[in-house]
Amino acid sequence: MAEVSATEYGKNVVRLMRVRREGSLYSVTELRVDVKLQLSSVKDYERGDNSDVVATDSTKNTVHVLAKRNPIESPEQFGLLLCKHFLTTYRQVISCKVYIEQAPWQRIKQGGMEHAHAFILEPSALRFCTVSQLKGGAPVVCGGLKDMTIFKATQSGFEGFVRDQFTTLPETSDRAFCTKVYAKYEFDGDTYGVDFNGTWTIAQSAILDTFAGPPYTGTYSPSVQNTMFETAKVVFSRVPNVKSIEIHMPNIHYFTADLSKLGVPNSGELLLPSNEPQGMITATFSRPQAKL
Repeated sequence: MAEVSATEYGKNVVRLMRVRREGSLYSVTELRVDVKLQLSSVKDYERGDNSDVVATDSTKNTVHVLAKRNPIESPEQFGLLLCKHFLTTYRQVISCKVYIEQAPWQRIKQGGMEHAHAFILEPSALRFCTVSQLKGGAPVVCGGLKDMTIFKATQSGFEGFVRDQFTTLPETSDRAFCTKVYAKYEFDGDTYGVDFNGTWTIAQSAILDTFAGPPYTGTYSPSVQNTMFETAKVVFSRVPNVKSIEIHMPNIHYFTADLSKLGVPNSGELLLPSNEPQGMITATFSRPQAKL
């Protein structure tokens, strides 16, 4: 005997490019969409009865048709539209989860002017969002970015950590700091009228500003953990409708090359990248609740 305890199904990696024309000006939005549905019954599993199953091919077609019929203002807005469609169209669908990634197309600039219809893919950071909703419930919306690799050559250190018989890492107050940022932030409550695009830009700027500091002086990072905490504080101060943020910052090492056997001094002018192994630091930060 077996009992079905949890289910979901859907279509992953549905790709589309939405083109909008306004006279001679073209805009493009390329998305990769995953949709997962949960049904009110499990008879498809237990008895092979598919009468409630919305085929995953139909899910793919739905994504394409809704993208054609509606302007895509933001990934979050399109995710909300998809959840609403599946939950209101099919009585048997009781939950919908949507994950969307947006390709970072930017207009080509020529002589300081943006081109009307030509674009370049600039993957400095990949934007994504998640939207999940239960039938009769409010949607939960998260935005985020990932694969944003950033580096600073100084103004970073790591000291005062545990030292024992397994420790070989020297303490330092001056090291390079490189990481590949993943950040996912959750919106608080009703998202009607939220500027999702503006929020994403502000969140990215907050991460970069905290990591780098002022242009000519920088800001010192005593640890990856502290940089993450300071980043969350800046995000909360700049985006009042974000309730929490999850941040991953792997510590991608750049070690000073030892050239002493070659008789060549090296005071950090030559570094050796080392992607593996790497430290992995993750944390979720919440906005402090107002005290009564």
